Amino acid sequence: MPGPRPTAAEPAGRAEGPLTAAEATRAVETVLGAVLDARLRRAGDVDAVFARDVAGPVTAFVRRGGKRLRTAFAWCGWRAAGGAGDATALLRTGAALELLQACALIHDDVMDGSPLRRGGPAMHVGLVRMHRTARMTGSPESFATSAAVLAGDLALAWADDLLTEAALGSPYGPRLYREWQAMRSEMVAGQYRDIHAQATGSSGVDDALTIATLKSALYTVERPLALGASLAAADEWTVASLRSAGRCAGLAFQLRDDLLGAFGDPELTGKPTGDDLRSRKLTYLLAVALRLADADGDEEAAAVLAPGAAARSDEIVERMRAALERTGARALVESKIEDLAAAGLRHFARTGAGPPVQEEFASLVERASGIAPGRGKESM
Repeated sequence: MPGPRPTAAEPAGRAEGPLTAAEATRAVETVLGAVLDARLRRAGDVDAVFARDVAGPVTAFVRRGGKRLRTAFAWCGWRAAGGAGDATALLRTGAALELLQACALIHDDVMDGSPLRRGGPAMHVGLVRMHRTARMTGSPESFATSAAVLAGDLALAWADDLLTEAALGSPYGPRLYREWQAMRSEMVAGQYRDIHAQATGSSGVDDALTIATLKSALYTVERPLALGASLAAADEWTVASLRSAGRCAGLAFQLRDDLLGAFGDPELTGKPTGDDLRSRKLTYLLAVALRLADADGDEEAAAVLAPGAAARSDEIVERMRAALERTGARALVESKIEDLAAAGLRHFARTGAGPPVQEEFASLVERASGIAPGRGKESM
């Protein structure tokens, strides 16, 4: 992690391009809408059934929303590195990130068997309904799984196309594309480590942190910051500071997501609560609880949190929640989130970004982590 910078340079501040993360997000929504319209038309030219059953649901899923945090963090990286003026490449990069996120969520829901996403049916659930409504033959679930995998692949193809176009139109295209290539591999590695941990019954804290880093911290914050910075020809100091900031803030985001997965309100999160516990997914929260249970000799907590072949009943899930509370794991993770969020802000400040950009980054970290650094813990 970089130490104090000898000098701090204020990023360029010409009144061009999006001046706030919110403006960047709104501008990306416009770009994304135009891209989705064009891709759907092209899909129709390829095949009408494919457009209706696959491309259509993908465009609808992307339009259904999401936090758009990756776009906002890319803007922060761009501005911290002195980005100003024409933001076309940045906005198209942001739109590509949102399409990549759609791919990740569609595939993740298939692998986890999650029924809800963004307040509506997950992609594979909607495809099961389509199969039944159309009175198709064969297993609805098998059809929906296969079709959802293809839907995720389509979102990934669209994301790659858009990022490639942005790279070809930018003088910093090679740097941009290298960050993108690394991010895609890290995302797949994180997802594999996730399902590998479940299959092997891993309970290790180190494994949990590796998964959280690969699957979320890099992909959600660190790489988007670096993607934005690459479009402003960032120097090595700035990129290193942004990477450190993104790693900390991204881990804070994932640990908050773990807590919401165990204790959150589905009406607020848009997805079921308790699924991670029911499937006994390895999270930092679970790993810490097991370590604390072993250290304290809490055999009941250790037993209910231990690996097992059978899916957990509602009663077992409630006992797992109680164990996460009783061992002190929930409180420890809350404290860890606060420390990580604060560290992320400190690293970001070392870029020399001006106060407005630092405030934007702080606001995003608060949204992602549920913590207002320096002002105590808050619920998300």
